[in-house]
Amino acid sequence: MRYVVRFLKWAVILFFSSSILGVLYYKWMPVEYTPLMLIRYAQQSGADGHASIKHRWVPLDSISAHMQLAVIASEDQNFRKHYGFDVGAIEQAIEERERTGRRRGASTISQQTAKNVFLWPNSDWVRKGFEAYFTVLIEIFWSKDRILEVYLNSIEMGRGIYGVQAAAEEHFGTSAYKLKRGESALLAACLPNPLKYNAGVPSSYVRSRQRWILRQMKNLE
Repeated sequence: MRYVVRFLKWAVILFFSSSILGVLYYKWMPVEYTPLMLIRYAQQSGADGHASIKHRWVPLDSISAHMQLAVIASEDQNFRKHYGFDVGAIEQAIEERERTGRRRGASTISQQTAKNVFLWPNSDWVRKGFEAYFTVLIEIFWSKDRILEVYLNSIEMGRGIYGVQAAAEEHFGTSAYKLKRGESALLAACLPNPLKYNAGVPSSYVRSRQRWILRQMKNLE
């Protein structure tokens, strides 16, 4: 029993020390690959043999200000104000679920970044617990600009497409820096389900979301 306790103690120490070191490493270094990228690659290889990872890291000052504002307007309008968790949005999501039965996500950009960089995509309570832990860590050690930079470079934006630079090249033949206001809103409109919605061939639903995001962007300016 003593050996089991000792093993568990060192396992806990190893986990906390390695996770903090990992967060500190990515405070400065580009995130070239994430668990989601590798999982999707394996899934696509097994499904039809056609798998790819299109991803190119760019610094935040090389990403259009329109694109930065579009994801905040779409995904997390209180991003600059909260400390990783938007309590108001969580309460609204719970109330809406109880009233209508419809599930609505309330994850902040910080939570999504923690999940994308350090964890797996499946939604379960274990992952949610780790997600909360890593969210606290990145909020402590990273700036808001760094969180947004990592988010915009690691978010899934289509089959095998990760980050706004790859998405801008794929859908609009341009760079992340040159994305226009409408293009940025269109990319952000696809984020709820990037494997279903395509910014290059937008559906009527995506267009309606684009118009909503453009209105929200104007309100936030």
